[in-house]
Amino acid sequence: MLKFLSKVKLEFNALDSRAGACMEFLAQCSAGKARDSNPSCQVEVKRRTDDHPPQIKVTFVNGIEEVFDASKTSAQSIRTLILDKGRYLETEQMFRDGGQTWPVIIPDDELHQPCPSIKPRKAEENKQ
Repeated sequence: MLKFLSKVKLEFNALDSRAGACMEFLAQCSAGKARDSNPSCQVEVKRRTDDHPPQIKVTFVNGIEEVFDASKTSAQSIRTLILDKGRYLETEQMFRDGGQTWPVIIPDDELHQPCPSIKPRKAEENKQ
């Protein structure tokens, strides 16, 4: 997950009952495997003493920042959103490295072309 991020900033009050997602996300970011995936990713923790809701602010490697309200979103949901966005960024980079324009525009006539049905090889072998 950290391989798509350049910075993670967690803000929460440790005594707040809503801080569970922040604590769990911090544990995921601090895990050895996560740290090894991107050692240059900065993980900052700001411990608050006020009643501000816990939040997680992530900066992707392309500079885009996103802020998550950790009192209403689970750590797993945040992790899934980061992974989805990261895969999108990887795909975009692959196309750009290959000299293709992004986003890829598929002409309407190609979208409506009939597609021949394909039978899996395993199904054909079972009939014999």
